[in-house]
Amino acid sequence: MSRSARLAAVALGSAALVTAAALPATAATGSHTLPAPHRSPVVIGAVQADSPGRDDGSNRSLNAEWVTVKNTGHRPVNLKGWTLTSERTHKTYRFRNLRLSGRQEVRVHTGHGRDTWRDVFQDRRDYAWDNRRDTATLRNDHRHVVDTKRWGCR
Repeated sequence: MSRSARLAAVALGSAALVTAAALPATAATGSHTLPAPHRSPVVIGAVQADSPGRDDGSNRSLNAEWVTVKNTGHRPVNLKGWTLTSERTHKTYRFRNLRLSGRQEVRVHTGHGRDTWRDVFQDRRDYAWDNRRDTATLRNDHRHVVDTKRWGCR
């Protein structure tokens, strides 16, 4: 093989390697991969699972039990259809049409009350969270887990 033919073969082989390396893995192998999971800016913040004072079941006591949901991002997020669930009591709160602006948070109270942009109410007559240990799970409107928060001993 002549010197120019060998140089041409080396150049073509190098070009093929560079092209293959530049292709995404799915194109090079023909396999399919799932996109990386989307991380939501909405998270569970502070939790007060044990209302202060005596747990007497009054609406005041129920509303002193709450979980904060925060939008840590800059863009608003509509929480309509999102859920907040207790692992121990199996109680679920489904958000109605609530738009959480950037850097805004909302407290989800257990008892009855009038929903505002700052506080929403589950309208329950019994406690939603286990004082000693529990896990709060926040799911988006596609039922994907967005965040969890645990407290107490396991």
